[in-house]
Amino acid sequence: MVLGGFIGGPIAKFLINKYDLKPKDSKPVTVGVRHDKEDTVEMNYNNVLQMIYFIFSTAGLGIGINELLVWIGLSLPSFVTALFAGIIITNLIPVFSKNFDWQPENSKALAMASDLSLGLFLAMSLMSLQLWTLADLAGPLLLIVIAQLVVISLFVIVVVFRVMGKDYDAAVMSAGYAGLSLGATPTAIANMTAVTKKFGGSPKAFIVVPLVGAFFIDISNALIIKFLLGVFG
Repeated sequence: MVLGGFIGGPIAKFLINKYDLKPKDSKPVTVGVRHDKEDTVEMNYNNVLQMIYFIFSTAGLGIGINELLVWIGLSLPSFVTALFAGIIITNLIPVFSKNFDWQPENSKALAMASDLSLGLFLAMSLMSLQLWTLADLAGPLLLIVIAQLVVISLFVIVVVFRVMGKDYDAAVMSAGYAGLSLGATPTAIANMTAVTKKFGGSPKAFIVVPLVGAFFIDISNALIIKFLLGVFG
């Protein structure tokens, strides 16, 4: 996870500089704010209350969806159904509530809350790592990690970036894939957040990577595991 967070930004910067890539539009970043605009962010009690209501509504709907799936017989991590609930609320509420700042890319309070939550999660995850327990395997483990780092970096630059379209969104998704493959979905989000804060927003990347890395993968795993247990259990 440490190396996944370390390598994503440099890969994206290399691709952006090499191909002179720029965002297609001037949309704000999905998580946090641009580094050059941090002093201009304005929030008030209204959009903070909207942010709180958005988070609690998403959590509540996610819990309800999870309980429904458990009743059906499908077990998924709670964050997957919360992610699905967030997709539903983000896309449906603005249609019926034109006066509310519901879209994440327009909600400064939600963007700041996302940035804070992501930072706290990564900090707690890294602080909980007990690396000293692997002291006896330090040599082989280091070789394995270095090999993974080299292979993933080459795969991202040569394959992922080209398959995703060789544009700015592809560079941001490449940073996310590096974090996802070496770490986890939060690492991927952290990588993409760091890149977009410096170079500009990429809404497409923040749709594709979380959906694939946290939503479709877990659903596929649940279905495959249940199928295999039914066949061989």
